[in-house]
Amino acid sequence: MVQSDKEGKKMREQPRNNRISSGVIAAVSAAVVAVSSGVAWITWQATNNTQPVNPPKERVSQNNTKPPATTEQTAEIYLLRDTGRNLELVPIPVRVSASKDKPSEFLQAAFNGLLTAKNDGDTSSTIPLGTKVLGVKIENDAVRVNLSEEFTSGGGSASMTGRVGQVLYTATSLNPNAKVYIDVNGKQLDVLGGEGLELDQPLTRDSFAKNYQL
Repeated sequence: MVQSDKEGKKMREQPRNNRISSGVIAAVSAAVVAVSSGVAWITWQATNNTQPVNPPKERVSQNNTKPPATTEQTAEIYLLRDTGRNLELVPIPVRVSASKDKPSEFLQAAFNGLLTAKNDGDTSSTIPLGTKVLGVKIENDAVRVNLSEEFTSGGGSASMTGRVGQVLYTATSLNPNAKVYIDVNGKQLDVLGGEGLELDQPLTRDSFAKNYQL
């Protein structure tokens, strides 16, 4: 009788143990499915997410290659006024289109204004008609102005001195203490005109006032 009771108890506990085992298996299976799903999702993201975090360097450089904006600015050109006793250099404001961060471009625009300036009855220019500015370069505290051959033609000593003064003072309108070199067709001009006005280059406003008389 005792043995029968033990066998009956063992038979009653067996389904319970089977139920526990089935629950554990189901839980483990669910966890495996979840983990597998997570791994699959991460793999899909890594495969399909090909967009770079930072934009390509080439695209950035292309966006930064915009040409500098030109703006209307006021430049000073120098014309001559006859006082009745001599000539004097007079600053005249002109509007030019030039880039703010390119002083050479700014001065070239000023010279274009100087070479096309018209006499107004009070001021005039002794620079010959047809003279062109071939280039303006700024190097440290020096300015080099390259003019066409027409700059050397015609006029007496007063005309020659006056035109040199106009070029010198216009070239130093941004920096009054700058040194100026005057070239004609790319060659430094040492003697101007048939009367032989010698130019001791580089020229400055101080050296012009001491060595040349208008």
